[in-house]
Amino acid sequence: MKKVSRKATLIMVMLLFVLGAAHFTTAEMDGDLTAEQELAKDLHTILQDERLDHAVAGVHVRSAESGEELFSFNGGTSLVPASGQKLLAGAAALDRLGPEHTFNTEVLTNGEQRGAVLQGDLFIKGEGDPTILPADYEQMAGKIAEMGIKNIHGNIVADDTYFDDMRLSLDLSWFNQRRHTGAQVSALSFAPDASLLSDAALDRYNTASVYIEIHPGENPGDPAKVQVTPETDAITIRNDIETVESGGTRTFDWGREHGTNEIFFEGTLPVDGVRITQYVAVWEPTEVVLNLFNQALEENGVQVHGDLTLGETPSNAQALTSHHSMSLTEMMYPYMKLSQNNHSEHLTKTLGKEVLGEGTWNNGLSVVEEYLERAGVDTSTVQLRDGSGMSHLNKIPPREMTQLLFGVQKEDWFDLYYDSLPVAGMDDHMEGGTLRLRMRGTAAEGNAHAKTGTITSKTSLSGYVKTKDDEQLAFSIILNNFIGSSPTSVEDAIVVRLAEFSRGLE
Repeated sequence: MKKVSRKATLIMVMLLFVLGAAHFTTAEMDGDLTAEQELAKDLHTILQDERLDHAVAGVHVRSAESGEELFSFNGGTSLVPASGQKLLAGAAALDRLGPEHTFNTEVLTNGEQRGAVLQGDLFIKGEGDPTILPADYEQMAGKIAEMGIKNIHGNIVADDTYFDDMRLSLDLSWFNQRRHTGAQVSALSFAPDASLLSDAALDRYNTASVYIEIHPGENPGDPAKVQVTPETDAITIRNDIETVESGGTRTFDWGREHGTNEIFFEGTLPVDGVRITQYVAVWEPTEVVLNLFNQALEENGVQVHGDLTLGETPSNAQALTSHHSMSLTEMMYPYMKLSQNNHSEHLTKTLGKEVLGEGTWNNGLSVVEEYLERAGVDTSTVQLRDGSGMSHLNKIPPREMTQLLFGVQKEDWFDLYYDSLPVAGMDDHMEGGTLRLRMRGTAAEGNAHAKTGTITSKTSLSGYVKTKDDEQLAFSIILNNFIGSSPTSVEDAIVVRLAEFSRGLE
């Protein structure tokens, strides 16, 4: 047996001593980490999630009270915020339009009433209301009938010139153009009241879309039953869904022929199957409104002896009746909590019209950018392509998002802005919104107020959360280019850790 020399033994002992000392020092250092360092260590650990292996993650946290940076991971990297973009457009809208702003829709004429006859054209003029319902058009038609008018010897003219005629934002994908999330933008539009078909359908804010319910037929072999709201001759339904035996296979496909309002459904639905629901974006909302208003006039006993057409209201036209929307104060809740894309684009174009004189995306986004600068955001790092966040070319660094969240606190309307954000774990749609099923049973439940964002391969969460010490933090988490399932649980884990954070101060 070979003996180990005394020198070698000494070296081994010294090595063990050094390693032990190093271990002791590391443990001692771990024990001496500040609360902020412990937080950073934990957040870095959360960001090691394997779903982010080939993604780009950006996180920034600051004190909402002092503006002090608490944590940054790629905080200065410009990333795609998805619907987090609504935080930008919403702030600019509250600042430049004001919380009491309403959207008006008017009915006017250039003609003269002679007994029961209106001799002249009837104009319906929109100013960008994204919440107006078919019932509101019916009410205005009823007012015309109450004036004693039974015949209109002229045209019904739809005026949507408050906005330009660019219906879709530059980067909207072909796939999304048929969906309510990518609906066309018009100054004269409508929103379906889905509650007319079902108590379970709570949403009445999906602008420029129709709501469709499909139920199985009475017997196998029968076509499925299709119900549409609003009912309008402007929409054509092609129903190729067949009712099949109980326990049969349910299949479903749908679409809208591009450039038309022909909507088709294909598939099979078991006779005892549950209903299918679908929102479908319409082609040319103005023309659908024209049809809805004409139908409403007829239902109120008013006959139109002319054409349905598009045009501009003459300056000498006299107002007959009007509809005023809910205030921006009320609108902020469905806008933020339900993440209404079309609302955001309407607000963006309205900013362009009201501030710069033309209702275009370029003008509106210029107004948004101007507000960001006043809020202290470095706009050289920001790229704005739309108001809603549907574009994959919108860019903002998490650090600048938290700067916006910090900067808006000085505004008179901040409480409204804060309250309009989805609240983690709150079950009511108009409280929890897109966060109602997230972070339940954690320190963030009922605490975190934040805007979600989701488009293909991109997710974000930006807002406010209070720590264990009741310190308000502003945070922004933007995760881009992930493959597979969305890592929203990473966002949640970060926010929960922030809610549990304590500086340990008495």
